[in-house]
Amino acid sequence: MLDVRQLEALVAVLEHGSFGAAAGQLHLTLAAVSLRVKALEETLGQRLLVRGKRLRATVAGQALLAHARQLQLMEADLLASLPGHLPVAGQDWQRLSVAVNADSVAAWFLPGVAPLLRRQRLLLDIVVDDQDHTHDALRSGAVSGCVTTLARPLHGCVAEPLGVMRYRCVALPELVQQCLIAGAAVSPHRLLALPAVIFNRKDGLQDIFLERHFGLRQAAYPRHFVPATDAFMAALELGLGWGMVPEHELARRPVGRPPLVDVLPEATVDVVLYWQHWLREAPSAQALTLAVKQAASEQLEPIETSVPA
Repeated sequence: MLDVRQLEALVAVLEHGSFGAAAGQLHLTLAAVSLRVKALEETLGQRLLVRGKRLRATVAGQALLAHARQLQLMEADLLASLPGHLPVAGQDWQRLSVAVNADSVAAWFLPGVAPLLRRQRLLLDIVVDDQDHTHDALRSGAVSGCVTTLARPLHGCVAEPLGVMRYRCVALPELVQQCLIAGAAVSPHRLLALPAVIFNRKDGLQDIFLERHFGLRQAAYPRHFVPATDAFMAALELGLGWGMVPEHELARRPVGRPPLVDVLPEATVDVVLYWQHWLREAPSAQALTLAVKQAASEQLEPIETSVPA
């Protein structure tokens, strides 16, 4: 059986990024934390950490991190369910770590899970990443669930379909006019002469749009990178370029905002989303999974009726 104190030391080191910070959090000496992690590695006969400027977990370390966090959640759920259990003030909250794409966080994820969080006194630690990369946090053991485009379940995980986020390519009307040629057709060359507004360097939606609707692969064009949802929309409204925006975001824009119109009417990019989570979930994590699936069913397009334009 694994030593709980050694597991605790490993988790603290990976969460805080150093032995010194972990020692402070555990109220131990640095040497004591190092010895516990070393003892755990010796017990398992393999390295759990890659030591360098930045500590990171090996594949085995990632598995141990996920296992330790599962144990923490299950223990917290068990204690909360015991008759007569009196939680220590400030310690009766459970923390769940998840990875979610930026367009989902405020649009449907948080509104959908908020009632559960309040009711069951759950705290969220949200890692925001591109939907094509959120599964990296799940694979590393850093989170217990993620909203992702990866349909194939990771080892020890389940992938459940959520629905479709539909994106449209939009810009100010005057910018779209600059892209038109005779007959009101959009010239891809004129479009590529204008900057694109992109969330971050992981964001590939605009390239998918260009390939799917214009047959352009690895197109070259000027780019603004604006990694914040409100600032991203502001950049489009200020006429800095064209960009990919979720259809639901366009539908709920307040009256009086600068108009954003389709660069190519009826042309969309559909992103199918899945909820990947640990196969063995603590009750609190199971409740979160149910809330996520319910929220997605109410806010996202159904997968079976989604047909890319």
